[in-house]
Amino acid sequence: MWPVSSPPQVGTLSTRLASTPEDLRAAQALRYRVFVQELGGDGPLVDHDAGLEQDLFDPVFDHLLLIDTERDETVVGAYRLLPGDRVGSDGRFYSDAEFDLAPLRQSGRRLLELGRSCVDPAYRGGVAMMLMWQALAEYAVAQRAEILFGAASFPGADLAELAQPLSWLHHTHLAAPELRVRARPCDLAHIVPAECLDSRTARAGVPPLIRSYLRLGASIGEGAFVDHAFNTTDVCILLDVARLSRHAQNLIGRMG
Repeated sequence: MWPVSSPPQVGTLSTRLASTPEDLRAAQALRYRVFVQELGGDGPLVDHDAGLEQDLFDPVFDHLLLIDTERDETVVGAYRLLPGDRVGSDGRFYSDAEFDLAPLRQSGRRLLELGRSCVDPAYRGGVAMMLMWQALAEYAVAQRAEILFGAASFPGADLAELAQPLSWLHHTHLAAPELRVRARPCDLAHIVPAECLDSRTARAGVPPLIRSYLRLGASIGEGAFVDHAFNTTDVCILLDVARLSRHAQNLIGRMG
């Protein structure tokens, strides 16, 4: 059930939480098309025969879906959401495998982990992601979350090739020390000095989703995790819920 009385909707696009096994499979199928077929990822539980990208964490996450009501309720966007009070019996988030989250746990603030954000290529560049952000903001408020966090990916697994954008993030958007999670391991050998950055090239090398998070006021954990299975290099995004909520409302106001 959606945590608010009226789920966000614009035109033929609407949002809701997955509530059935079929909903989850639709999200996993979209993730397969984006993360496996488009980006070249893989993983131990990816089902290539069925075309599903899945893992052990799927059962404990909520799955935010973006639906096109004119295409027989087709799932065209997905986001995984895990409130901190719902972590598994071992108390671990998905991101624990990539980052040392001790600063977040020690902050005493209510946490919400994000992941597996994807949108069908035909819906990118329009209102789809904005609508999902408004839904995410309302979900976070309903869960009384204070900090959103999660892995955000660069395509490719070569730190040397990504040195410029990763170094620009490190020098310009590093999280405050009290919230500064660190990659496992936190090897900073790829970071180049600020005076050696080509800022235009570096900024251009930051993926659109991460740039969007930065416009929302996000900061970045220290270091990067190379995910060879997914063929990505991940940074940890940290975002204040109140700031996201204000921004999402402004976006929807401009779309209405």
